[in-house]
Amino acid sequence: MTVTAGILPVTSAHAQVVNLPDFTQLVEQVGPSVVNIRTLEKVAARTAAGSPGEEEMLEFFRRFGLPIPNVPRQAPRQNNPQQEEQPRGVGSGFILSSDGFIMTNAHVVEDADEVIVTLTDKREFKAKIVGADKRSDVAVVKIEATGLPAVRIGDVNRLKVGEWVMAIGSPFGLENTVTAGIVSAKQRDTGDYLPFIQTDVAINPGNSGGPLINMRGEVVGINSQIYSRSGGSMGISFSIPMDEATRVSEQLRASGRVTRGRIGVQIDQVTKEIAESIGLGEATGALVRGVETGAPADKGGIEAGDIITRFEGKAVEKASDLPRMVGNTKPGSKSVVTVFRRGTYNDLIVTIGELEADTPVKKAKGKEEKPKTSSAGQVLGLAVSELSEMQMKELSLKGGVKVDAANEAAARAGLREGDIIVSIANTEVLNMKQFEAAVFKAAKEKTVNVLFRRGEWAQYALIRLAP
Repeated sequence: MTVTAGILPVTSAHAQVVNLPDFTQLVEQVGPSVVNIRTLEKVAARTAAGSPGEEEMLEFFRRFGLPIPNVPRQAPRQNNPQQEEQPRGVGSGFILSSDGFIMTNAHVVEDADEVIVTLTDKREFKAKIVGADKRSDVAVVKIEATGLPAVRIGDVNRLKVGEWVMAIGSPFGLENTVTAGIVSAKQRDTGDYLPFIQTDVAINPGNSGGPLINMRGEVVGINSQIYSRSGGSMGISFSIPMDEATRVSEQLRASGRVTRGRIGVQIDQVTKEIAESIGLGEATGALVRGVETGAPADKGGIEAGDIITRFEGKAVEKASDLPRMVGNTKPGSKSVVTVFRRGTYNDLIVTIGELEADTPVKKAKGKEEKPKTSSAGQVLGLAVSELSEMQMKELSLKGGVKVDAANEAAARAGLREGDIIVSIANTEVLNMKQFEAAVFKAAKEKTVNVLFRRGEWAQYALIRLAP
């Protein structure tokens, strides 16, 4: 092929460069709907006498026994010291409706005494905090204005990994800054209540609360967090999915607070080894490690060691799915919870409670009964004893055996003194007789799954027997 000097042939790579997205129309379309949010806090005004570090200096001399230098006497403290407003932080937000409702992050307006909203046309308004939800990090504020340009909400389910997205906000206080990138992942778990949208859009302090916008000019998320070792953008940022944020904002606008469901369980991830050993096959669902006494789950028949596989007919793929499903369910409603227990599936009806602060379980005190012991567990590397009536009452158990010593295979599996064994190889263990029968049967297997309680929580151990 002949190539003229200085002219490169058009290749597919060059064609892709020519077809890079143009964000100019999106900025013109969505930009007026993005606002800057400044927060102020009231602090006691300093008097003219004395310096900010004067008290610290005097305390230094007193602490080390040094002679206190002559310093000007301070003016007497006033009973009602004057207060002055100082800047507290800068964030972003976007207009939800033309009558002045604005969405942002809860952490942007948290503990603020005053919230100032600045529009792109430079108009400033004092905003009222309608409501803020720390769990989802979503807040709604209201300004007294009409005819405002509201954003269009997009469908998060249509968002695809690799898709171009854009952010508008006020990083480091620089208003109406536009950055762009692609969706890096969806349903990203970061230990928070919501699954996040991960992008490589440059997000920095001040971007919080601003919109994440797709190529159709629709808001699909709220920029909320970044992963950073320096405090600045490192190409990993997280946004709250707009479907979740909308659900929260509707409750905030209606009542100023968010109501979530709860069933009162402590859960953990189901590993592949546990799934295979108990006959579940696929590593899916949420392992119930503990059930709060008297909680909806307890009343509905859910037990420690159950694997919750479905909630209201929807599959629980991983443990973190369950709190979101339950949380989005109205308290007081009855829900069908499917659990896998000792090789079979069971549908249980649970009346959903309202999420509130956990209360520690109080343990009763009383005289201990002398337990019966057994050496049958030596096959598994265990020495166990019968549970007393008092122990069963304290732990809210209907039975089980207590580990007095764990050696060899049992110790390697993680069992230790004080654990309470409630199931062996998918066979319920309520007393010593059942324990001995289960051990005799399980001794023929290479790997034995043991469900046990440690304190208030339950978990599985896999004991591998020597050939």
